[in-house]
Amino acid sequence: MRSRDIVMSHKTRVMYIEYKGNDISGPAWIGRLTFSKTGKTLYYKGRRFASLKGKGFKANYFDEETGDHYWISGCKKDGTDALYSTTVEIDEDVIEEYWTDIRRRPDLKGVVSLNSSGKYSK
Repeated sequence: MRSRDIVMSHKTRVMYIEYKGNDISGPAWIGRLTFSKTGKTLYYKGRRFASLKGKGFKANYFDEETGDHYWISGCKKDGTDALYSTTVEIDEDVIEEYWTDIRRRPDLKGVVSLNSSGKYSK
């Protein structure tokens, strides 16, 4: 078998995604993102995200098709992913992994959305 015949799978990760639009907070999701081969581009539900390379305000990625800004990061174990208060929807295909492996709260695996008070809302 030649090396070009080996199919490499792209890395995926359950992550926090928040739409920023024209504000500092917006709707948010916990979902599985796929990384490009180089790891510089992220894919989620048909969207393609590229890094703002430190040039965004409260955002770190943009949708390459629409130009909309997003905050995308790994999920925190304590659930304090949002900077400001928002509702977070958890994608059905990651609910069990999120509550069991990331949050270590298997008793909550029936919860599909949560209100995040945000890091700076206190």
